[in-house]
Amino acid sequence: MGSSQAAVSFLTNLARAAFGFGVGATILNSSLYTVDGGQRAVLFDRFRGVLDETIGEGTHFLIPWLQKPYIFDIRTRPHTFSSVSGTKDLQMVNLTLRVLSRPEVPRLPTIFKTLGLEYDEKVLPSIGNEVLKAVVAQFNADQLLTERPHVSALVRESLIHRARDFNIVLDDVAITHLSYGSEFSKAVEQKQVAQQEAERSKFIVMKAEQERRAAIIRAEGESESAKLISDATAAAGMGLIELRRIEASREIAATLAKSPNVAYLPGGNNMLLGLNPSLTPGR
Repeated sequence: MGSSQAAVSFLTNLARAAFGFGVGATILNSSLYTVDGGQRAVLFDRFRGVLDETIGEGTHFLIPWLQKPYIFDIRTRPHTFSSVSGTKDLQMVNLTLRVLSRPEVPRLPTIFKTLGLEYDEKVLPSIGNEVLKAVVAQFNADQLLTERPHVSALVRESLIHRARDFNIVLDDVAITHLSYGSEFSKAVEQKQVAQQEAERSKFIVMKAEQERRAAIIRAEGESESAKLISDATAAAGMGLIELRRIEASREIAATLAKSPNVAYLPGGNNMLLGLNPSLTPGR
């Protein structure tokens, strides 16, 4: 009996020790929390509310049930959103904006109290659309293309200023996509076609003008040549025409002599009967 009572007492003490150890381990585990790299924590106290201190990386103690940690990711994260905005000349433009954002670490308690953990999803789309509409309304539709660097700079400056009001830091802001409505795109295409037609008509006019000038120069040359021939004929008689007839006869005779299909050359003056009617037989 004595040995059995001792065994029961030992088991009871062992169970109590195991229970105490389990309770202690549970309390210890609930008293610790870990903040990983690239994160910060904000501690909520049931009596004092959100504490003003931002807690860095590592393992930290808290009072179980009384305090609760909320973890923030402070690494830069990308966000993309689209907006349909009206230009100064009342054209609708589709814009896509990409931003890289992160929270201001010292202001995390304020961010948590005012916006919560999803602060960026609540703020960035709204202020992004607001800034895009305000900036795009300052330009005509065609200026968004010709002055795109200036437009991007205005969007970036305005958006950074607005995000600072919510304790958000923007490392980069960029317009990744820009497109116009179907009506404006069609109007641009028609304008380009009209410009090409105008250039083509201008080329045709220039070509006709050049041909006209060439015809005038050619006519003037022929007139001057005829005048020179007339003056030479008046001064030397028909000798010049006779000389030209002899030279032409010589060229024709040389051409016919080289042809394999010609067996003989006509003799006399019958070869150029039409050049000088006064030289034909019977005259």
